[in-house]
Amino acid sequence: MAQPYDEREARKQYVRQRQRTVFTVTGAVLAVAMIISLLFFFHVFGLGRVDTPATEPNYGVVAPCAVAGDDGTPATTVDNRSVTVRVLNGTSHSGFGQAVADALQNREFLLQGDAGNYSSQNVERTTIYFGRNAINAAYTVNANFTDAVMVMDDREDTLIDIVLGATFQDLTDTEDVPAAGSAIEDFANCQAADAMTDLPAAIEH
Repeated sequence: MAQPYDEREARKQYVRQRQRTVFTVTGAVLAVAMIISLLFFFHVFGLGRVDTPATEPNYGVVAPCAVAGDDGTPATTVDNRSVTVRVLNGTSHSGFGQAVADALQNREFLLQGDAGNYSSQNVERTTIYFGRNAINAAYTVNANFTDAVMVMDDREDTLIDIVLGATFQDLTDTEDVPAAGSAIEDFANCQAADAMTDLPAAIEH
């Protein structure tokens, strides 16, 4: 004998089944959203990674424009063998400065003595300090760094100081460094060196 049809019980079962379906779909969506959020948070496959001010070219610092030739020819990089640099370690990692100095010497830059320590060991961003008489040479040095900021100070000689910061990881691959005589690409906010006043005092050297 067939069981009598209970409409109320059937309706309850339908509602429970629908709730289970909604909860299952909602749970799956939340799980997927969490996974995607974690991928972005940890920058897996580069997701969510953007240039921060700390890594943008010369962010927040006005650099002088490269110096064109007396005959109006475009500014170009110079031969590494004509550029004298001094490397100063602005981090707490012992031996860090000398390792970078050795790498630059391998690229035929002239070193002024062994690497030393900067007055602060908490430098965040690698900084290249130079005077108005070494602007193109400073651009040449900067091409070897992926994270550096160029700062012109009041020095009158041609020595270039490289203060290593915590953001430094490695030098630019040699095949990606412009050859001597290559055109220099100025920073978008560069100014003529003669127009830059109130320059910071040079590091003692």
